[in-house]
Amino acid sequence: MGGMAFDSSNEKLSRPEASDAVTGLGWRYVLGEFRTEVRTGSLPLAADVAARAAAVPQAQGHLRMDVREDRVLLSLQTAETGGVTARDVELARRISAVTEEFRLTTQPGGTGDRTVQVLEIGIDAMDIASIRPFWKAVLGYADEPGGSGPEDALVDPSGQGPAIWFQQMDAPRPQRNRLHVDVSVPHDEAHQRIEATVTAGGKLINDTEAPAFWVLADPEGNEACVTTWQGRD
Repeated sequence: MGGMAFDSSNEKLSRPEASDAVTGLGWRYVLGEFRTEVRTGSLPLAADVAARAAAVPQAQGHLRMDVREDRVLLSLQTAETGGVTARDVELARRISAVTEEFRLTTQPGGTGDRTVQVLEIGIDAMDIASIRPFWKAVLGYADEPGGSGPEDALVDPSGQGPAIWFQQMDAPRPQRNRLHVDVSVPHDEAHQRIEATVTAGGKLINDTEAPAFWVLADPEGNEACVTTWQGRD
């Protein structure tokens, strides 16, 4: 690994290219990022793994980490493109190699545990331009990098909270919920998540846009979407 030339390409990968490039490494492509976790079993070891990952050459500007009591959550994205590039693929390889030095592995979660995912909140609105500043202020959020228009998401500058985006309504819908949750999951975990949700009392409302997203509702009609990268190119 140490002698491998670093691919400096800054060209944004397509969704299929991105997913294919890292799935075998224990990472998953989810909502424009590569995500994985390393289960360490202890906080000191999690801190050691995080320090080594941060020291991987050229990780700055690509790597974000969340160190927990028994694991490290990692994500990769080329900040200036708002997507993933060949640089991120190479970083994923190098970080996976670092974890192997600890006799650990990068993995997207699995049996008995939730997989890596990204949470977003969608708000339906008649006049997006008038309500977007409210949500930006009340949450202390910022414009998504590269965009400040009504169609652009609001994001937590600290990377902790879910992104907020706005969906244009063509007519008032006072009897329908106007706020729903989007849960972006790895493409190979979507059906399992949907089955679990239906088993828990949910109902599949719409699958016409699958595998991009499925619309589900709780017993009172409140909606959530399970989404993947597939079906969007």
